[in-house]
Amino acid sequence: MAEVVEFRVPTGSAQTLLVWGLEPEPGLEHSLFSAFSRFGLLYSVRAHRNAAVAGPGYYAIVKFYSAGDASRAQRACNGQRLFQKSPLKVCVCTKQKGFQQRALALNSNKCQELANHYLGFNGWSSRIITLQNVSGFDDENGDQAETMQKRSVKYLCAVEVTLPSHGVCTRGVALSEADVEHPEDPLEFVTASRRVQKLAVGKALSHAFQKILLVVLENGKVAVEYNSTPEELTDSLTEEELKGLVQVNELSLEHFDLEEEVLSDLSFDDDLPGLEMPPN
Repeated sequence: MAEVVEFRVPTGSAQTLLVWGLEPEPGLEHSLFSAFSRFGLLYSVRAHRNAAVAGPGYYAIVKFYSAGDASRAQRACNGQRLFQKSPLKVCVCTKQKGFQQRALALNSNKCQELANHYLGFNGWSSRIITLQNVSGFDDENGDQAETMQKRSVKYLCAVEVTLPSHGVCTRGVALSEADVEHPEDPLEFVTASRRVQKLAVGKALSHAFQKILLVVLENGKVAVEYNSTPEELTDSLTEEELKGLVQVNELSLEHFDLEEEVLSDLSFDDDLPGLEMPPN
C-alpha cells in the first residue's frame, strides 16, 4: 500500500514508537538513533527517565516520518537486546482518543533532510527569487519618536523549489521580523538584519515544501503530488510580478504554523544549503 509523507512534523500514532526497558548509559539517545535509523528516516528520538512508580530505567519516544518504517522497526526490534544486555520492549503508540495534535510545518533544515532522503541530493533544487527589505512600510504613518527609539528589521522572501524528474515547481513566500534595541549600533543592526534575512529564507523554503506530497510506493519508489489551495497565487505569478509585490499588504501570505527555525543553526557566513542567491 502506498503511503503519503508530508513536509510536516509527524503526529500520527502509527509513526511513533514507544521503547521501554532501557538501561541507563551515556549517549542513550545516540544509541537509539543508530539502532532505529536503519529502518528509515527519523524525525526525533527522546529518552526520558521512568516515573518513580515505574522503577529505575528509561523509556524513549521514537518518531518516524513513515508509518511503514515505524512498523518494520517495531517488528524487528521488539524483544531484542540491540545495544544493551536486557531485551527491549517496542510497541507502536496507541491513538489517544479525544486528542488531536496540530501538524506543524517542518523547519527548513528538516525539509531539506526529508527531501534528500526520498528524492536524493540531486533530485531537487531551490533558489531565492527575491529577498527584499520591507522594514520601512509600517513606520511611514507611525510615531517618529517611537521609531527612532526602537527600530524593526523586516524582510520578505520568495523561494522556488524545483523537482525536475517529477515536473513539479513550487514557490514559498515568508516574512520575518526582529526588533533592534540599539539601532545606533551598526554592528547590532547588521547582525540582526542578516539573521532576519536567513530566517525569512528558511521560512519561505519551508512554505514551498508544504505544497509537495511524497507518495512512497510499496516497491520503494517515490511519486510526487502537487498540493495547493485555489487561493495560492505565488505559483501562478511571473517572477517580475512576484518581485513587484514589495508592499506586504499587497501579497496574501498564507498563514501556517511553522516548527521553530533554530537561528543558531543558520551560519552568518554561508547561504542555506541548496539555495541560490539572486543576482544583484
